[in-house]
Amino acid sequence: MQTNRLYILLLVLFVCFSSLTTKAQDKTTDTNILTQAKDSIVQKDSSLPKVVNDSIGNVQNDSIPSIENDSIAPPPKKEAIQYIIEHSAKDYILEDLPNKKVNLYGEAHVVYGENDITAGKILIDYQTNTVQAKGIPDENGKYSQLPVFKTTGNETTQDSLIFNYKTKKAIIYGLETEQDGINTLGQKTKRVNDSTIFIRNIIFTTSDPRHPDYYLKTTKAKVVPGKKIITGPTNLVLADVPTPAIFPFAYFPLTKNRTSGIIFPTYGESFSQGFFLQNGGYYLALNDYFDLKLTADIYSNSSWGFNAASSYRVRYKFSGNFSFNYDNLISGIEGFSSYSVAKNFNLRWSHSQDSKASPSSRFSASVNLGSSQYFRQSVNESNNGLGLTNTLSSSVSYYKDFVGTPFNISLSANHRQNTNTQKVYLTLPSLQLNMDRQYPFAPKNGTKKNAFQKIGLTYSLKADNQVETTEDDFFSDRIFDNAKNGAQHNISMSTNMKLLKYFSLSPSMSYREVWYTDKIHKEYDSTSDQIVTDTISGFSSFRDYSASASVSTTIYGMFKFKNSNLKAIRHTMRPSVSYSYRPDFGFYYEQVQEDANATSFVTYSRFDNGIYGAPSRGVSNSLGFSLANTFEGKVANKDDLEGEDKKITILNSLNMSTSYNFTADSFKLSPVNLTAGTTLFKKMNLNFGASLDPYALVENSTTNNLERIDALSYKNGGPLFRMTRANFTTSYSFSSKDFQKKKEGDTSEDEEDSTAYDQELFGEDIRNTNDFSVDPEEESNEDEEKEENPNLPQYISSMPWNIRFSYSTNYSNSLGQDEITSSSLMFSGDVELSPGWKVGASSGYDFINKGFTYTSLRFSRDLRSWSMNFNWVPLGNYSSYYFFIGVKSSVLSDLKWDKRNVNRDF
Repeated sequence: MQTNRLYILLLVLFVCFSSLTTKAQDKTTDTNILTQAKDSIVQKDSSLPKVVNDSIGNVQNDSIPSIENDSIAPPPKKEAIQYIIEHSAKDYILEDLPNKKVNLYGEAHVVYGENDITAGKILIDYQTNTVQAKGIPDENGKYSQLPVFKTTGNETTQDSLIFNYKTKKAIIYGLETEQDGINTLGQKTKRVNDSTIFIRNIIFTTSDPRHPDYYLKTTKAKVVPGKKIITGPTNLVLADVPTPAIFPFAYFPLTKNRTSGIIFPTYGESFSQGFFLQNGGYYLALNDYFDLKLTADIYSNSSWGFNAASSYRVRYKFSGNFSFNYDNLISGIEGFSSYSVAKNFNLRWSHSQDSKASPSSRFSASVNLGSSQYFRQSVNESNNGLGLTNTLSSSVSYYKDFVGTPFNISLSANHRQNTNTQKVYLTLPSLQLNMDRQYPFAPKNGTKKNAFQKIGLTYSLKADNQVETTEDDFFSDRIFDNAKNGAQHNISMSTNMKLLKYFSLSPSMSYREVWYTDKIHKEYDSTSDQIVTDTISGFSSFRDYSASASVSTTIYGMFKFKNSNLKAIRHTMRPSVSYSYRPDFGFYYEQVQEDANATSFVTYSRFDNGIYGAPSRGVSNSLGFSLANTFEGKVANKDDLEGEDKKITILNSLNMSTSYNFTADSFKLSPVNLTAGTTLFKKMNLNFGASLDPYALVENSTTNNLERIDALSYKNGGPLFRMTRANFTTSYSFSSKDFQKKKEGDTSEDEEDSTAYDQELFGEDIRNTNDFSVDPEEESNEDEEKEENPNLPQYISSMPWNIRFSYSTNYSNSLGQDEITSSSLMFSGDVELSPGWKVGASSGYDFINKGFTYTSLRFSRDLRSWSMNFNWVPLGNYSSYYFFIGVKSSVLSDLKWDKRNVNRDF
C-alpha cells in the first residue's frame, strides 16, 4: 500500500516538473500527459479504498500552478451554439434524439439570435448545425408557406433554404427579396454572411416580381444588403422578350439615406440652338440638413446653361429651397444680321420658419428676380409653362414682437419687376413699427362700459427707401441715384357707442406727420423760358390731420311664400353713413412763374416728389354712403320632409358706395361703385363690378373729343347715371363625379374649392423628364384606387372626366369709347379613356384679337411599372413637344427614352 502511494506521489511530481521545464509544449501535449497519468492512477488504484485524510493534501491546492492557468494555455473554445434555438410549429414537433434532429411542420418558426426563419416545414440538425426549410405542397403541387428568412434589416422569400447557424452561411433556392424598391428573383443564392450574398441566374425589376412587365436578367450578381448590387452582363427583357439592350455590367446603389450621384441628361432638339443635352450633372447629399444639385445644358451651336439648386430643412426651425439658373443662348450664325446672344439669369429663394422655432419672431423669404426675358427665351423644358410670366416679385421680411410691450416691428425688402417694360421697383429697406390698440381710459377690471372707456389709441411708424430703376442699372452702382426715402408717423384714436338702440356710432380722429430727407424748389429760368426744379438735401416735414364719424345698422326683411318649395327669402341690408372733415393745408404750397407772362403762376409743394405724397389742398368736407345687401332663401327638403329646411344663398353680395364733398369746387358727387357676386350650382362663380358717373360728357369744339363737365348727366339730356366701366368674370367646373352622385342619390354637398380649378386652368406644370419626384397626394390617390379595385381589368373603365371654364370681359366708356376692351374664354379638361390612358387639353380664345391663347395638349399612359407622357404646345411662340417613356421607380430612373423639340426663336 505504501509502495503504491509513493509511486503516485513520484508520478505527480514528475508531471509537475515536466510542465515547468517544457514551456514550449502546447496544451494538447500537457493534456495528454495528465490524461495518461490519471488513467494510470485509476487503473492501478481502482481496487484501493479512497484516501480521505491523506497527509499530502489535494493536488489542486499545491503551490505549483495549475496547467489551466498557465500562460501558454489558449482561450477556451467558443461553444458551437451561441444562442438558444427557439422553435415552434402549429401542427406538430417531432424530436429525433438519437440522430439529434427536430422536425417542425405547419407554420414552423425558428429563431436563433438575429436570424428568424418561418416556413411550412423546418428540419433542425444539431449534428451538422443546419436548418433546412421549405414550403408545403397542396393537392395540385402548389407550394404554400414558403420560407421567409429575416435578418437585421433584410427579409427574403425563397422556395427552400439551408442555413448553418454556426457559420451563418446559407444556400437558398428560388430567392425573392426586395431592396429599396428593387424586387430580386434568383435561382440559387449563397449567403456568405450578413453583408455579402452571391446569386446565380437572377432578375431585377421594380414591377410585380412574379409577373414582371420588364426585368433585367443576368447570370451572376453580388448583393450587399443596404449598400449595392453589382452584376455581370445584363440584358433588358420586356414582356418576357429579350431586347438588344445588353449592358456589360450594372450597378444599383441601395441606401435608405440620400447619397451623391450622377444625374444623367436628357436629349432633345431646339429650333434655334440645335441638338442639346439638358439637366445633366451631379447631386451632392452634403448632410442631413441640406443638399446641392448642379446641372448644366449644352447645345450644338455652342449655347450653354448652368443650374444650381439646393433644399434645406432643420426640423422645428426652418426650411427652404434655393435655385440659380443662367443661360448663354446663341441664335443664328455669327456674321449674319440674325445673329444674337442672350445672357439671362433667374434667382429664386424660398424660406419659411417653423412656428415652433420662435413664437415672438419670424423670418421669411420669397425671392424671384432675374432677367425679364429669361422665361421667354429659355429652352429648358422646366421653364416652358412660365413663358407667359409678366411680373417678377420678391419679399424678404423679419418680424419681431416685443413680449411684455404693445410694440412689434417688421423689417422687409421688396422687389417688383415688369418683364414687359423692364422697369424695376425696389423698397430697400422698409421699416414698420406698430403699437397695439391701447385703452388709456379703461377701468382696471378691464370691462369697458361707455364710449369714454372704449377710446382706443394706435400708433405706427413707417420708413421706406424706394428705388425705381431699369433692369440694366439693377446691378450697377447707379441703382441708388434716384432713391427716395422718408418716414411717416400715424396716430389714430377711435371709439364706438350705441345710438338710439339700433344704430352704432363710431367717431375717430387721425394725425399724420411725414419726414423727408430732401425737398424740391422751383424757379423760372428766363433764359430757357422754363421752370427749373432743384432738389435740396436736408430734413423737411409736414403734418396733417382729419376727423370722421360713421353710423351703421343692420336691417332684416323676410318675404314668405305659400304652397311653394321656396318658403322664404331673407334680405339683409347694412347701410352706413359716414362723415369726414379735413382742413386746408394750402400753406405748404408755393407759387412759381410759369412763363414770360408775369401774371401766370403754377402752384407746387416742396414735398411733391415725396414717397408719401404732399399735404392736401383745400378743405374736404364730405358725406359718404354705402349699402351692402345679401339675399338668402329657405327651401323645403324633399328628401326629409320632417327635417329642417335647406338654406341657400341667392346673392352673396350686392354693394354700392358713393360720397359727396360739400367744399369741392367741382364734381362734388363721386361716381357710384357697384359690386355683386354669387355662386350657382355650388360651383359656378359670378362676379360683376361697375362704375356709374352722374356727370355728363360734351364734345370739345377745339379738339373734337368728348370731355367730362361739371353738370349732371340727366340735366344735359343723358341718363341718370352713365356707366364708365364694367367687368364680369365667371368660372364653372364639373366632372363625371357630379353625375355619378346624382345617379347614386348622393345629396351631400360638394365642398371642393372652386378656386383650385381656376389655378389649374392651364393644366398641369410640365416636370423635367429626369425628375422623378412623386406627388404624395397623387401617390396616395393611386394607392387608394388600387386597394378598392385590386383586380380591375384594364379594359373596364367608367371614363372619369373633368372640365373647367373661365370667362372674363371688361367694358370701358369713360370718355364715350363704348367698347369692350377684353373678352376671353379659357378652358381646360382631362378624360381618362381607360385606367391607364389619360388625355388632357388647355386652351382659350381671345374674342377681341380673334385668336387662341396658350394651348397645350397632354397625353399620358400608365404602364404600371412604366409611364409614357407626351406634352404638345402646337401654337404660338412656345410651340414644342416633349415625349418620354421610362421606368417609374427612381432607382432605375435612367432606364428611359425621351425626345423633345423646342421651336422657340428669339
